[in-house]
Amino acid sequence: MLCSSVTGLFAQDATVRVRVEVEGAAKPTHGSLSLPTTVVWLAPMAGTPAGGAPVAASAPVRLTQKNKKFDPHVLVVPAGAAVEFPNRDPFFHNVFSLFEGKRFDLGLYEAGTSRVVHFDRPGISYIFCNIHPEMSGVVITLNTPFYSVVNGEGQIELSHVPYGRYRLNSWSEGTGPENTQPEGREITIGESEPKPLVVRVPAINGQSLAHKNKYGRDYETPSPNNPVYHP
Repeated sequence: MLCSSVTGLFAQDATVRVRVEVEGAAKPTHGSLSLPTTVVWLAPMAGTPAGGAPVAASAPVRLTQKNKKFDPHVLVVPAGAAVEFPNRDPFFHNVFSLFEGKRFDLGLYEAGTSRVVHFDRPGISYIFCNIHPEMSGVVITLNTPFYSVVNGEGQIELSHVPYGRYRLNSWSEGTGPENTQPEGREITIGESEPKPLVVRVPAINGQSLAHKNKYGRDYETPSPNNPVYHP
C-alpha cells in the first residue's frame, strides 16, 4: 500500500494512491457494510503547482431523470461546466438545489424537455425533485484536475501530482446536505512520502436523503388524478 511513487529519478510528480474504508466495517471494502460512492480530490495549497485546472466539456454533460431517479446519481464536473437535466419520464419534474454549491430551481417541465444549469464555482450541490421526494442526486464541482471516484475494491489512484502541499478532500454518499463541507486534511506529496493515504467514510443506510421541498416544507401527498405527479 503505497501513498506515492516516483516514476523516474528526477521526476517531480507522483502517483497518489488512496484506500477508502467504511467506518465500523470488519474489512476495508467488504463485509456487512457496503462501500458508498466516494469522490476524493487534492486541492493544491499556497506555493504548490496547480497542475492545470480541469477543462469543461464543450457540450453539456447530462443528469437524466428516468424512472424517478437521477442518472448518474453522483456526477463530478469541472467548475464552469454546463449540466443538462433531460426529463425522460412520462410526467413532470421540478429539479432544484437550495443547499451550498449551485442554487437553482428549474420549475415544472414536461416529458421530453430539458433544462441546462451552469455550475460556475466549486461546491457540492444536492439535487432533488420538488414533486418526487425519493429522487436525489449530487453534483460535485471542482477546480482541480486531481480527483477520482472510488472503484469497486475501495481504491483510488491520482496520477502526475506535482510535489507540494495539498488538502486531501473526500465526499461520500453517507454525507447529507446538512453537512455539505467535504472531509479533509493537509498532506505533503514528495519523493519520500512514507505512509499510505486512508480515507474513512460513514456507512450508508440505504435510504434516500432526508430533505424538505423547495419551500422548506414537508412533501404533500400527491393527488392520484393529477398527471403532474403520476404517469
